[in-house]
Amino acid sequence: MDTYDPDTAPEPKVWLELDEGERLLLVGDYHDQAGDELPNVQMHAAIHVVVENQLAEAYLPAVEALARLMREDLSRHDAVHAIGSVLAEKIWTQTQGGGCAAGPGMVYEQELWTLTAQSWRERYGDQD
Repeated sequence: MDTYDPDTAPEPKVWLELDEGERLLLVGDYHDQAGDELPNVQMHAAIHVVVENQLAEAYLPAVEALARLMREDLSRHDAVHAIGSVLAEKIWTQTQGGGCAAGPGMVYEQELWTLTAQSWRERYGDQD
């Protein structure tokens, strides 16, 4: 795999055969070439990679969320951002000592099951 395009799903087997460093470089290169000005390119790329890993591994909450968000007229790239925004919020909450008795994974799954394009736009707006 020589390039990454968030609007085209990478072949799961090929994606998962890459090491994490290669995945991060591909995602970072995409955003560099797209001219995206991001406050933290490494963090942005890491979130993309985690979401793409979940999709490639057929993690059902992420797969279903992606399909639903795209049916609701988000581009695949924006759908990855929407899923990633939920992930980033859960990571931030955990690093701040927050969370709940159900555990971070359970909360993440619940939020993915209820994530909609409208709820993402209302909360975060379209992000690149």
